[in-house]
Amino acid sequence: MTAPIRYVYEFAEGGRDMAGLLGGKGAGLAEMTRIGLPVPPGFTVTTEACKVYLATGEEPDELGVEAARALARLEEAMGRTLGAPDDPLLVSVRSGARFSMPGMMETILDIGLNDESVGGLAKASGQERFAWDSYRRLIQMFGHTVMGVDAELFEQAIVEHRERRAAATDHDLDTRELVLLTEEFKAIVRKETGEYFPQDPADQLARAVRAVFDSWNTERARVYRHREHIPEDLGTAVNVQAMVFGNLGSDSGTGVAFTRDPATGARGVYGDYLPDAQGEDVVAGVRDALPLSELERLDPRAYAELGRHLGTLEEHYRDLCDVEFTVERGRLWILQTRVGKRTAEAAFRIAHDLRAEGAVDADEALKRVDGAGLTRLMFPRFATTGTDVPLARGVPASPGAAVGAVVFDSAEAVRRAEAGERVVLVRRETTPDDLPGMIAAEAVLTSRGGKTSHAAVVARGMGKVCVCGAEALSVDLAARRFTAPDDTVVEEGDTVSVDGTAGTVHLGELPLTASDVGHALETGTSTGPLTDAVLDALAHADSVRRLEVRANADTPEDAVRARALGARGIGLCRTEHMFLGERRALVEAMILARDDGAREEALAALLPPQRDDFTAILAAMDGLPVTIRLLDPPLHEFLPDRTDLAVRLAATADPDPRDRELLAAVERMSEQNPMLGLRGVRLGLAVPGLMAMQVRAVAEAATARLRAGGTPRAEIMIPLVGTVEELRLARAETERVLAEVAAETGTDLDCPIGTMIELPRAALTAGRIAEAADFFSFGTNDLTQTTWGLSRDDAEASFFPLYLDKGVFEVSPFETIDQEGVGRLVELAAEAGRAVRPGLETGVCGEHGGDPASIHFFHRAGLDYVSCSPFRVPAARLEAGRATLTDSDGSGAGR
Repeated sequence: MTAPIRYVYEFAEGGRDMAGLLGGKGAGLAEMTRIGLPVPPGFTVTTEACKVYLATGEEPDELGVEAARALARLEEAMGRTLGAPDDPLLVSVRSGARFSMPGMMETILDIGLNDESVGGLAKASGQERFAWDSYRRLIQMFGHTVMGVDAELFEQAIVEHRERRAAATDHDLDTRELVLLTEEFKAIVRKETGEYFPQDPADQLARAVRAVFDSWNTERARVYRHREHIPEDLGTAVNVQAMVFGNLGSDSGTGVAFTRDPATGARGVYGDYLPDAQGEDVVAGVRDALPLSELERLDPRAYAELGRHLGTLEEHYRDLCDVEFTVERGRLWILQTRVGKRTAEAAFRIAHDLRAEGAVDADEALKRVDGAGLTRLMFPRFATTGTDVPLARGVPASPGAAVGAVVFDSAEAVRRAEAGERVVLVRRETTPDDLPGMIAAEAVLTSRGGKTSHAAVVARGMGKVCVCGAEALSVDLAARRFTAPDDTVVEEGDTVSVDGTAGTVHLGELPLTASDVGHALETGTSTGPLTDAVLDALAHADSVRRLEVRANADTPEDAVRARALGARGIGLCRTEHMFLGERRALVEAMILARDDGAREEALAALLPPQRDDFTAILAAMDGLPVTIRLLDPPLHEFLPDRTDLAVRLAATADPDPRDRELLAAVERMSEQNPMLGLRGVRLGLAVPGLMAMQVRAVAEAATARLRAGGTPRAEIMIPLVGTVEELRLARAETERVLAEVAAETGTDLDCPIGTMIELPRAALTAGRIAEAADFFSFGTNDLTQTTWGLSRDDAEASFFPLYLDKGVFEVSPFETIDQEGVGRLVELAAEAGRAVRPGLETGVCGEHGGDPASIHFFHRAGLDYVSCSPFRVPAARLEAGRATLTDSDGSGAGR
């Protein structure tokens, strides 16, 4: 018999392994309760209840009964009743999805206050101002979140009362002013909604729970999930918890603590503390918090106890912990813990240090870093000097270097970014509604808040540069400008440089210099704790990975850099790039040749530079495979633009006859769909001597390297094959030329001949094609285009944004492999090819070879290698190692 579904769990009934049901926050509260930390009691309404609500519009029938029982037990434990007029129990209602979504869903504090219980709270606490401050907070949060009142109306009322009392902050308003403000808030609710602020505590609680459920589908929550690839169907849990109060006076306060620095990963306790405040004040950044170290001076006993609990949590979770806490009249309460979001730098340092401390092993440390983070660490940084004077300094909340035009609201950030402009979003403090602008911006700059403010937490999670709490800046949102301490005025559209590592903002565009991490990766030389961590992680990834990592490199310089960055060969050397620049004239001569003799002369002129390039590339990759793709694009791509030629001819009285020849050639070779026209193997078979010239250049280069004492491992790849007959013809010509060069030079050339699988027909007939191929290289860029039936450039400029917005694509199939369609073709082709030729080597040479998610797929598909641009090689090495550890069937499907 199936056990009935439960929709409510008390904190004492759960644990951290129940995050799918209780959400991350609920599982953390349950776990802390289980290990004996001082957690205010409460209960969690599960994600299953949310799913029912979102599907039907109604809570499950059982939820009301279960919640009432849990509330009764909470009231019994606290010795108070929700909303009682004499000494009321108050509760908070907070969201808590399985995966952290900081600030994206709703929180309502002080549920249970009404016109009667506010007096009881004042009497029980001995703090009348505190009671009315709590009540106005409830009306403000409940009115906006549950009843849909514009938050700006409440803010305007607060500003008016502050101005009337010459109060700098909300904290400076006295009891009388808070009573008046509370009454004004109730009037705003009545006017905007047509109903009175609810006085029934049970009604408040029920409506608050539904509001949190509804917040799963807010625009900002959907945007965040889309960016972070969080599934849409998970739903959120709701945590109902007894309130503890940090706004009871100077012996109370609230804060957020990290067990290590989330920006750098350095050991030690970091965070913010705000005396006489509630938790939302810290996150919102409306008052500038104190460094957590100040709590040691203000309350040494609470600080020492907090330190012990932080140590317990990090030891228990074996990771950086992000902890929210409140001190209520000297008593410490822990309100939340989660594995903390961190920057890429912090991720590498923390994983490395925890391994050194014995908390995790090398495999676990590798799982905790990723290729996307490593790529960010390789980006350049500002080349600042001692003479650079910043406009202002703030909290270095998320490191990196970013330059952009200043904008002052989210909509403008999105508008300019979509037009291709780099922007920096400047706000006093950010709110969840600023998320689209934060995503669009290169950096975020705020004049308020600290390392635990909304801007800091969200920016770190997204890998965005962020400086918070630049208090010296006067931000005027209405005038769309900010003023620096030296009276410099920065208008919207002006360019600034934001240094998230140093916590500074500079006027204009600062020069960039190479990253320390990038330098360490190329030289193998560490310069400090961060580069130590990166090099160690890569060394372990190399020791465990099955997938080989090669590079896409077309020049000797690219090959040298790729090898320095750890590439184990070249998976794609595109020969067409060698025909550009000064050599374009030689290609034009071949195209314009009127007879066989002229064409052979032009090809003979192209041979030496091709051979020289191949010789240098083979030297740079000596002993490692170099896969050289014969000419792929249509020949007209090497000719001048038709419009430019026509204009040049029309504007000249005595035009150059060569221009007439070029225009005639362009018009003769024009195709309706060049991507599917005379290119690849078709070009090699249709243009006499072209394939032979390129193969000879490869063969002579390999011979030159052999004579120089090298170990060349050239491989020749035939592009755009759709049928085995094409490959057989091309292979026969290739073998003929290789044999000629071997006979002429007296050398024994071992040069594998393979093909690119980049057409659906090639993938579906891979068994036949393997009969004539020594290797397969999947050209996933063109395979994606031909499978989806679209042109990448046209699609990305037209309907891709719509498809991404409407969820047709979760991510562009050109960024991450489409596993169901294109990926299935890769799997089928690899399996069929190996069935015919068991030793068949298979790899990927499209830029998917550098995408982390795609690398994991290629590992599971059993391919032998991935190839990507040199800059992405370190990240690909790291992800190939992680794939071995995280993909259970990683021994290689289909091998």
